[in-house]
Amino acid sequence: MPENLTYYSTNRGVSPVSFREALLAGQAADRGLFMPTTIPVLSPADLQALVGKSYPDIAHAALTRFTAGVIEDGVQRALCTDAYDFDVPIEKATSRHHIMRLDRGPTASFKDFAARMMARWMSVLITKGKRDLVILTATSGDTGSAVAHAYHGLKGVKVVVLFPIDEVSNRQRKQMTTLGGNITTIAVRGQFDDCQAMVKRAFGDPDIKHIDLSSANSINIGRLLPQAVYYLYAWLRLADVKKHEPIIFAVPSGNFGDMMGAVIACKMGVPIQKLVIATNANDEVPAFLRTGKYAKIAPSRVCISNAMNVGHPSNLARLVDAYGGWMDETGALREAPDMAAMRRDLHAVSISDEETRTTIKQAFAQHELVLEPHGAVGWAGLLHYIKEEPAAEKMLAVSVETAHPAKFPEEIKSLVGVDPPLPKSLEGLEARQEHFDTFSTDYEQFKRFLEQNY
Repeated sequence: MPENLTYYSTNRGVSPVSFREALLAGQAADRGLFMPTTIPVLSPADLQALVGKSYPDIAHAALTRFTAGVIEDGVQRALCTDAYDFDVPIEKATSRHHIMRLDRGPTASFKDFAARMMARWMSVLITKGKRDLVILTATSGDTGSAVAHAYHGLKGVKVVVLFPIDEVSNRQRKQMTTLGGNITTIAVRGQFDDCQAMVKRAFGDPDIKHIDLSSANSINIGRLLPQAVYYLYAWLRLADVKKHEPIIFAVPSGNFGDMMGAVIACKMGVPIQKLVIATNANDEVPAFLRTGKYAKIAPSRVCISNAMNVGHPSNLARLVDAYGGWMDETGALREAPDMAAMRRDLHAVSISDEETRTTIKQAFAQHELVLEPHGAVGWAGLLHYIKEEPAAEKMLAVSVETAHPAKFPEEIKSLVGVDPPLPKSLEGLEARQEHFDTFSTDYEQFKRFLEQNY
């Protein structure tokens, strides 16, 4: 197990830092994203020893390899046990194909897996007695609520969440605007990319360097690493581990943090035969893999899978880096990655709203699966890949469901005639009082807010 693993910037302009420094900074000083200098590999014996283990045990085995030398092993084990106190169901759709539901956490979203661990890491690592750490977060749907709940009431930390006013569902919005306390929410008259751009600009603004800023978006390495765990968990649960059986994962993708979790899991030893990257109509990454040329989509296209309405995914820089290239924070490709290797490992496809709705109806009719729009994009992507590669029909495959269908009740009921049962995490939400500010996309307004309040 590596001691004192360091983290480098994808922009290559600063020296590697410790896990603590990378976590608390959020984004590197050169505006790059942190990545581990090496990815720890789980040996065949390590993997076999994890068969049948609980999710917290598997999370501990994986994550302690990234935090070694910074967080004591026993502390890391306790954090995993505390963070992952909910189920991770894997439903069988066909004999070989499954849905992994990552929606049983406190905000009914896959973002809970990363946000809860990152908040616990920060609670251990922040320096007590200094001024508060201010977490800036842009959200296209579920990140804001997961981060807000994970950090709510945490001493020494204040959270500011920016969300596009017209592109989140009522339940998604109320999950983050009804908490109060150390949580501040700002509705932006724009799109997710505008929110993300404001957050990134604040990190690089020398005028507000006196504010201790960090990020809880997937630009933060602390959001990325926990998302590798559930791919390892699914493979251990379903595969013939002794034979190192390969697996296909289909991942609905917006800002590409979830997808990068799968890339890290693969580098750790999970034999991912193919990673299916399924986007909505924001198809900049499928187009990039097809042509080798990258062009942002601005403004991003509004789709029913709202959390994926991203025209310039931050984590594409990490994907390019993983394949030997260099993409800066603006999307400029400074050095080309190994496109042949990317096309070998990845299958990228764009799914329209029409096909998303059709997939929801067909999954319910054929397999009695209730999918919400994001999970339907992932399932549709898997079906596309199987059609292109018929041999995949007999391979072990898992499609990721990233949010609870009850977050989109109108859409689900209109398509399949079922009103998804409300999880406990959403009960009573409608009656809670909301509090949020409304800003334009003007960065200077946001900057003044930070200067006056922090």
